[in-house]
Amino acid sequence: MKPNNSASESIDDKQFHQLGANLLHSLEVALEKADDELDLDLDIERQGGNVINIRFRDRSVIVVNTQPPLHEIWVAAKSGGYHYRWAGTLSSPLWLDTKTGCELLSDLSQFASAQAGQPIKIDLLK
Repeated sequence: MKPNNSASESIDDKQFHQLGANLLHSLEVALEKADDELDLDLDIERQGGNVINIRFRDRSVIVVNTQPPLHEIWVAAKSGGYHYRWAGTLSSPLWLDTKTGCELLSDLSQFASAQAGQPIKIDLLK
């Protein structure tokens, strides 16, 4: 679903870095919690500050990274590669896929669930 552009706030580089850092941290926390609760045998590795590699028991990987020059979040999963662009407000963060309009956290939950073989829910930390 694509939002009304008037509801979206533009962000500067500093805000993108803060939003991206919160997103990656939220992802790490959600996956570590899921791993503890469901015994998923995940390997969550941060690289260079802006890349997270998530390795699953079946050796598949999801890579999530921020792309500061483009103000995008990129995801590579078993199902393909995705680019998410800012479409939210600072009080209500939202990243949407540039092709499908699907929301990032929903997609990440779906990708991780498919690769783990169990339901995983990923939300932003407040």
